[in-house]
Amino acid sequence: MERTLIIAEAGVNHNGSIKIAKQLAKSAKECGADIVKFQTFNVDGLVSKYAEMADYQKKNLGVQESQKDMLKKLMLTQEEFLELAGYCKEIGIRFLSTPFDIGSIHFLNPLQNIWKIPSGEITNYPYLVEIARTGKEVILSTGMSTMEEVEAAFNLLEDHGAGAITLLHCTTEYPAPMREINLRAMLTLKAYCGCKVGYSDHSEGIEVPVAAVAIGAKVIEKHFTLDKFMDGPDHKASLEPEELSAMVRAIRNVELALGSMEKKPSESERKNISVARKSIVAARRIKKGEILSKDNITTKRPGNGLDPMRWKEVIGTFAVREFQEDELIEI
Repeated sequence: MERTLIIAEAGVNHNGSIKIAKQLAKSAKECGADIVKFQTFNVDGLVSKYAEMADYQKKNLGVQESQKDMLKKLMLTQEEFLELAGYCKEIGIRFLSTPFDIGSIHFLNPLQNIWKIPSGEITNYPYLVEIARTGKEVILSTGMSTMEEVEAAFNLLEDHGAGAITLLHCTTEYPAPMREINLRAMLTLKAYCGCKVGYSDHSEGIEVPVAAVAIGAKVIEKHFTLDKFMDGPDHKASLEPEELSAMVRAIRNVELALGSMEKKPSESERKNISVARKSIVAARRIKKGEILSKDNITTKRPGNGLDPMRWKEVIGTFAVREFQEDELIEI
């Protein structure tokens, strides 16, 4: 089956340090992720001086400051992103970064062959058009969106030349409450837009992304950190390396377990058929020529004789020879 694309969302969990960013990339690779993803932005092009932090950011940081002041501490320079993209190539993991402004789209365009659009940009008309015009594949998160907003963004991307589009169901809260995950909405996205779907997870633990794969997710994105107790807005809602490894293993096991649509005995269970099933056997000593009936035959293991589904075919026939108790019946 098609392999699930697993994105380790490092985001801004590097805290503005290229050294930590490289450590995140290396750890994501070791955990088995296919892609390590960061976030690229120009603070002046992303937020105004009046934008407040989200409630979860205020709680996690324990400070009161503007979004702009917070984000300034979490930036990497373009030179550092070039270095980071080169490092990812060197160690063998795909580099990806989400642009949060049009200038960052232009900068990142030569560095990656797909785009990951965050939920917050799903209604950003000029941004979506700029992404679409590159002609590249798009993965679009749909957190906080109505179906009408999703369809409008999907159609806009298609109309302006975007490549294949994958829609990710998402609940934009950190952490997302289980009762608000609404995972089946992922299937609604697929039904409405007829495209591949996946899931961008902000819940605690690994259960939900694994469940998403079981019901058809082709892409999984999960926040990732080296240490949940580091300073920064997103660390607490992220997986540490051990947890990311466990999620990757679980997803790969689910992929194997899903198998095909065909119902047939597996190779490993064939040897157990005769052990677990039953055959028609003599319930007591039967003389040659005696009429076989429910009084003198029964079903017992092993299953290497007459199939009990032939019961009615056997009843009323004559014993072809003498049978001892428990001996397999022949006709």
